[in-house]
Amino acid sequence: MSTPSPLPPDSGPAPAPRSHRPRHRPARLVVLVSGGGSNLAALLDAARDPGYGAEVVAVGADREGTGGVAMAQAAGLPTFVERVGDHADRADWDAALTERVAAHDPDLVVSAGFLKLCGPRFLERFDGRYINTHNALLPAFPGIHGPRDALAHGVKLAGATLFFVDAGIDSGAILAQVAVPVLEDDDEAALTERIKVAERAQLVEQVGRLAREGWVLDGRRVRLGARR
Repeated sequence: MSTPSPLPPDSGPAPAPRSHRPRHRPARLVVLVSGGGSNLAALLDAARDPGYGAEVVAVGADREGTGGVAMAQAAGLPTFVERVGDHADRADWDAALTERVAAHDPDLVVSAGFLKLCGPRFLERFDGRYINTHNALLPAFPGIHGPRDALAHGVKLAGATLFFVDAGIDSGAILAQVAVPVLEDDDEAALTERIKVAERAQLVEQVGRLAREGWVLDGRRVRLGARR
């Protein structure tokens, strides 16, 4: 007869669930971009409907010349660029980015193709209010090559994950996932493009629900509908 494994040491009580309800109506979104802004465009289009419950109030980038910033400027939105190279180190950049975003008093910060990892100051300031989308079904295939890694592994279902960002690499609490079948003739480019379509629709739907319903973070579980 096998010997029972010892119980893990008591790590103390689990953290209490954290309830989040947007303070503004409609909810204020700050969107961070590094590229052309296709996800931003989808959010802007959705926000034209008064029933959506959210509005983009500012767009920030980590580099000059992005299509996302140009799109926001054309829409008359405030924009900012905070380049890592303009600061002495990443900590200084993280502090500057935090203040730039906080100046717009967001209810939710959305990474829409933002290619920089935010540091501890940013994550603490926007804890439970910063979401990102990843082109794989986490926790499988984190990192920058999700579709390529999925194909190499031979999976039959790929997809996209929307999650609350923490200090890890694509490791935060999962808000939503959408599956995308892998076709026999798929290459990385084809699969990536189909994932982007599903990813964008999921982002728009879930941001609207967060804005209208609020949310609760209970450990690694996310529940829509914040308790009053």
